[in-house]
Amino acid sequence: MTDKQKKSVSLVLGSGGARGMAHIGVIKWLEENNYKIVSVSGASIGALIGGVYACGKLPDFEKWITALNRMDIVRLMDFSWQRSGLLKGDKIINALIEKVGNHDIENLAIKFTAVAANLKTEKEVWIQSGPLFDAIRASISLPLFFTPYTLNGKTLVDGGVLNPVPIAPTFGDHSDITLAVNLGGEPEPSQPKKPAKQEQESNLLHPKIQQFIDHITDNWLPGDNPNDDRRSAHDIADQAFDAMQASIARQMLAAYPPDITITLPRNACGTMDFDRAKELIERGYALAEQTMGKKEANEK
Repeated sequence: MTDKQKKSVSLVLGSGGARGMAHIGVIKWLEENNYKIVSVSGASIGALIGGVYACGKLPDFEKWITALNRMDIVRLMDFSWQRSGLLKGDKIINALIEKVGNHDIENLAIKFTAVAANLKTEKEVWIQSGPLFDAIRASISLPLFFTPYTLNGKTLVDGGVLNPVPIAPTFGDHSDITLAVNLGGEPEPSQPKKPAKQEQESNLLHPKIQQFIDHITDNWLPGDNPNDDRRSAHDIADQAFDAMQASIARQMLAAYPPDITITLPRNACGTMDFDRAKELIERGYALAEQTMGKKEANEK
């Protein structure tokens, strides 16, 4: 099928930490089923996945992210030891640049917008030009976790703080469909179990190293049970932030309804469960199949 015959899509990718790996599955389904993505608007992890896709490097990113284990994730944590945030984020950004290269947004093959939040003005900032990974770093600056990012004299934090599903940047598009992926859906009755390989990995580590990793994962990588009174401060902050984003997302989707919304439960995984990327990619693909397949069937 030629590009002219394909349905064009303005893709809106929401915020939600590691749940954003589901975005990859949605994109893969669209590409395999005769849809052409002509623009991407993303907040936080949505900006990261959308930006990597826009520069044509999503397969390389997928190969890298699906190979990560919990210890690899800890290695990417560059602690800032500052009050403004736990991590500087340089290691993560440099690793991404090494894998996919850096690009200027205005030179990308498709229209791209990364959404961040300006702390001073309390307004959204749409980043549509300049170095791609400056835009991504600003958009992923989750309060408490990452230090804020200064760009063009503005102190910016995670775009999901103000707009976890940024539909407005697509308003000027001349596409057939506006498709939003919301990672803040209603929680599932029970959370999926984490892979057993984490236990296997821990048995291979020096006890002191394992003790350090356990401290980090127990306090900064969210736990399994949202009803456990022993949850860390980060678990509680993470759940509260997810609830806030979910509420804002519902308001945005009601005010600016896209043609189609694909929704992932907000407790599908923890914010930093990137070692579950393969599972989440498959889930995103299945949700796209379910949602888009139903739409196509209704159109016949």
